[in-house]
Amino acid sequence: MKPAARRNEILRLLEETGEVMVEDLAKRFGASRETVRRDLSDLDAGGRIRKFHGGARAMKLNDTSLYENEFDTRMKERRAEKTAIARAAATLFPEGSVLFIDTGSTTIAFAHALAKKRNMTVITNSPQIAHILAQAEMRHHVYLVGGEVAAEGRETLGAMATAQIAQFKAEHVVLTVGTITATAIMDYDLRETEMARAMIAQARSITVLADHTKLGRPAVFQVAELSKVTRLVVDRLPDPEMAAALDAAGVHIVVADPDPL
Repeated sequence: MKPAARRNEILRLLEETGEVMVEDLAKRFGASRETVRRDLSDLDAGGRIRKFHGGARAMKLNDTSLYENEFDTRMKERRAEKTAIARAAATLFPEGSVLFIDTGSTTIAFAHALAKKRNMTVITNSPQIAHILAQAEMRHHVYLVGGEVAAEGRETLGAMATAQIAQFKAEHVVLTVGTITATAIMDYDLRETEMARAMIAQARSITVLADHTKLGRPAVFQVAELSKVTRLVVDRLPDPEMAAALDAAGVHIVVADPDPL
């Protein structure tokens, strides 16, 4: 297939599905991954699509790639993947663990999975996560960090909230970030970044929950260097380039089973 025909087919697929992956396109076209990446790079450069690490998504009106969708929209996106990630992540923490959990659509799914365990201690800036765990039948100790309420994000943020985080110590911090690059975990909002940094400073290990679309996307604020992350829970194996970066940084990759027994 000629390059122009391949790229037209990519655009057609994006109109239908909204997102394509390099590996899938390579198999579909009988082409190398490098060839597909060049196609995606050219389409991205021409403003036709928005490329991310391992794939591409359809261009949206006024898309700058440096902003996330609204929180309610993110809660509806990739629910199956986030549920699988949440279930896999919950198995990593023994009963009686002490965790910081930040606010995000994937960490809310994680809270539902974690609630089924016993005697967990959780410090969070998410009223929704606090409610999920406090209302669970199992016995949990839940601490909700106070501060300025950000209605759209359903979270507390700001200096008061980060100061309160400093009063706690935890073995683990569980984060959902805006993106993961070959060198760092990143976010789009400065105050959310500050909250994540405050939690990291008070914990010994960092677990990041992220679906595959967050690998390699651009973002503004660095949360932490990739080498500080203990493990990453994802819904599919990263492509070789990202997997190599994670391995070099010493990050353990946990790939969630979409259909656990």
